[in-house]
Amino acid sequence: MKFSMYQMDIHPGNPVENRKRVAGWIDMEVERANPDTIVLPEMWTTAYTLSALNELADKEGEPTKSFLQELAVKHNINIIGGSVANKVEGKIYNSAIIVNRDGRIVYQYDKVHLVPMLDEPKYLSGGVKPAEIFELDGIKVGLIICYDLRFPELIRWLALEGAQALIIVAEWPLARVGHWRTLQMARAIENQMYVLSCNRVGSYNDVRFAGTSMVTDPWGEVYVEGTQDEEETFSFELDLEKVKKARRDVPIFSSRVPELYKQK
Repeated sequence: MKFSMYQMDIHPGNPVENRKRVAGWIDMEVERANPDTIVLPEMWTTAYTLSALNELADKEGEPTKSFLQELAVKHNINIIGGSVANKVEGKIYNSAIIVNRDGRIVYQYDKVHLVPMLDEPKYLSGGVKPAEIFELDGIKVGLIICYDLRFPELIRWLALEGAQALIIVAEWPLARVGHWRTLQMARAIENQMYVLSCNRVGSYNDVRFAGTSMVTDPWGEVYVEGTQDEEETFSFELDLEKVKKARRDVPIFSSRVPELYKQK
């Protein structure tokens, strides 16, 4: 499967403009690279305009769901639609939406871990359902959102369920870019799967974001790495034989002794 990821800057509080830019980028990227799957970053319709999200958030996923579905069908591509602010029954969630080539929503995930450093808990509600794997073109994929990367137990669950690739959509800040890189390599190595991250660039409300979107293979080798401050497009084709080889050569899953792991 060939992925194209959009390390984009985001116009704060302007969903109409951001949708226009994404639609134009997808048109060009399909013509240029003919990807199977497109990946967008976290909160790409609004950025972290938290105090304005009551007015700016999608309602039950709309209009973003329809927007992504139309593009998926038009171009015959899968779209991992980053995440958007999404109002449901009076609460606002940070919701990721995944659409397949047929325009069908195959998965939706509400971010579980909210970021205290960016005041997310003040404005958003955390998801109440655990992350699950989903399939695109026969590949088993897991998805997390930004701060979720710091919680290895969440990602190990996805690996145990058979995930061959983990997608991270993010607005990760530059102040902690070292953590961003190191944690991705660690998650790839410890779970023996690809880790693909799509982060934003630019700044908002005195926070500068890190860019540095990455593709890391199951051995922890970084194959793609973006700059910290430029909009960029990355294309990469997964070699799933590497996943099989890593799991065969270092059989960590069969070596686990979960009954001896204390849980709280």
